[in-house]
Amino acid sequence: MTRLPTPDLDDAVRWAARHLGDLALEGPEGVAASRRFVGGQTAADEALEDFDVRGYAAQRNEVLPAEDRGASGLSPFIRHGLLPLPRVWDRVAGGPARDVGKFRDELLWQEYARHVYARVGRRIARPLRREPAVGHGWSGEPYPEEMACMAAVRHELVEDGWLVNQTRLWAASQWTVRAGWDWREGERALYRHLVDGSPAANGVGWQWAVGAGTGKPYGFSRWQVEKRAPGLCASCPLRRACPIQDFPEAQAGPQVDAAPGLAADPDPTATAGPLVPEVRGEPDAVWLTAESLGDADPALAATPGAPVVFVFDEPLLRGLRLSGKRLAFLAETLADLAQRREVEVHRGVVPEVLAGRSVAVTWAPVPGFRARSARVDVAALHPWPWLRRPAGGSARSFTAWVERHGGSPTPHRGAARTARPRRRG
Repeated sequence: MTRLPTPDLDDAVRWAARHLGDLALEGPEGVAASRRFVGGQTAADEALEDFDVRGYAAQRNEVLPAEDRGASGLSPFIRHGLLPLPRVWDRVAGGPARDVGKFRDELLWQEYARHVYARVGRRIARPLRREPAVGHGWSGEPYPEEMACMAAVRHELVEDGWLVNQTRLWAASQWTVRAGWDWREGERALYRHLVDGSPAANGVGWQWAVGAGTGKPYGFSRWQVEKRAPGLCASCPLRRACPIQDFPEAQAGPQVDAAPGLAADPDPTATAGPLVPEVRGEPDAVWLTAESLGDADPALAATPGAPVVFVFDEPLLRGLRLSGKRLAFLAETLADLAQRREVEVHRGVVPEVLAGRSVAVTWAPVPGFRARSARVDVAALHPWPWLRRPAGGSARSFTAWVERHGGSPTPHRGAARTARPRRRG
């Protein structure tokens, strides 16, 4: 049998350890809740209601002290469809123009990453435009324990399963641009821990940070730490012999053959999915995926009387080895949903679990969905809630994509994204 008991709100973390712990990075004994985030629509709604966009433009890159941060902290809920991008976009309407513009640039970057991933698929694991800028002369681990900045990054990543945009940049640049390690290994290492981990946002973000996306790597140095986390360097054992005192010497790598679909999309309809619901029969269940777990999921909203089915994809999870914090977040989300809908939770191979069932599902812009849904009896396929529905044209740069798909209400000066390549100095 693949069916698991439905998690309870008061026992979701222990439920995840009991039923999924063998798939977790830390093993059953290490499964724990994120120190900062609780999964579920209720928590997502509260986080969005509490978010005040005022001051975002000035404070979005602050790291320490934590109370000075302007980051929204909404990304785990956005990543899992608990907060669709159009809803978040509308929520900040009426705020200060500069803050709204900068925050909406962040949302557009998330959408851009989804577009790129929907076009290139698993090719996201190879350089999109250039070989990454790889540093030389570094010896040892990329994140030495003695470096206070890297120790702070690791601690927050492990405890919270989350990092602010600025420290994601530090981590990516330090790993590859300075230390010379393979960016794909670094991206996977962070992805396993991040509660908001996404092949789209993480993959595209790391490519841009190490120069594989633009040819302009992010040059992490002590300057950023002293500016964004004042006082941290003073506590560092290496403060008098800082290994990142100056900007790294790494230069952009040679051009590579661009990923197919990056310069132009030959079939935007296939990239975007259906424009209207495609109903072929009467569904007896709603299949929810990890891409879209919110109450506003189109298939869920359109099929109010049917039970909800979620499958923990065992082969996928065994390969990914996600942190227990991520699995606990998903368990909390399902437990919260079970307060309002009948929820079935399974563990196994998705097409095998859904065999013999006719389902309603929301199309998802990821290659895994296409592969799995082709082996499932989909009675009703609902459109993905795009912020900007994919169109043809170039996605080689964020700027080119914004110009084609419509940007924010303020002049665009670059996105505040998961890993943003801006060279300073």
